[in-house]
Amino acid sequence: MKPKLIIFDCDGVLVDSEPISISVLVGVVTGAGGVMTEETAYLRFLGMSMASVREILLSDFGFAVTEDHLALARSEMRRRYAEELQAMPGIRDALDRLAVPVCVASSGTPERIRFSLATTGLLELLEPNIYSATMVERGKPAPDLFLHAARDMGAPPAACIVVEDSPAGVTAAKAAGMRVFAFTGGSHAGKAGLEASLGALGPDLIFDDMALLPELVTGLGSQTRAG
Repeated sequence: MKPKLIIFDCDGVLVDSEPISISVLVGVVTGAGGVMTEETAYLRFLGMSMASVREILLSDFGFAVTEDHLALARSEMRRRYAEELQAMPGIRDALDRLAVPVCVASSGTPERIRFSLATTGLLELLEPNIYSATMVERGKPAPDLFLHAARDMGAPPAACIVVEDSPAGVTAAKAAGMRVFAFTGGSHAGKAGLEASLGALGPDLIFDDMALLPELVTGLGSQTRAG
């Protein structure tokens, strides 16, 4: 089916934010006396909503995330985003050249998504089509968010292409019945082992250069590896 909607994750796809986010998460947990390595954080929490992160931290690590922890994480994240956050190389040109509607479906809050996009100069290209995990009952790896975005944008799931960089996101897209392009071009890709972890999930395509996206969409993912 011809693509009718491109759904972008935000962190690690539109903006190169994952190293900052993971660093803040590890800092908050270890600063409060918990045990967390960067490697474990990438493996367990990449692409997940804070609600899901809190559940896993409590059930698997015995660490209870308090409101004070959340406030500290939000404050530190906002400070570092303002100082360090960059748009993903090639994304602005790709957005300008895509010939089908686009939207954002992210595990972040609406405020954080818009702050990230505004800081990197991308908000004007994507507003108002921004969807957050706070809008649905279950975040990624459940398909709820992608299905909600597609429904609101008037596109059937089979006509959607999701661009994702996390195992949780790829799993969610496949569960939604959508094609998924796995992106491994973020600065965190090596540390997170994305090439192997995403490839094992069977995405329609793996690519590492956002400038190639318009041509890959036109080709409907006939390749299995690009970049």
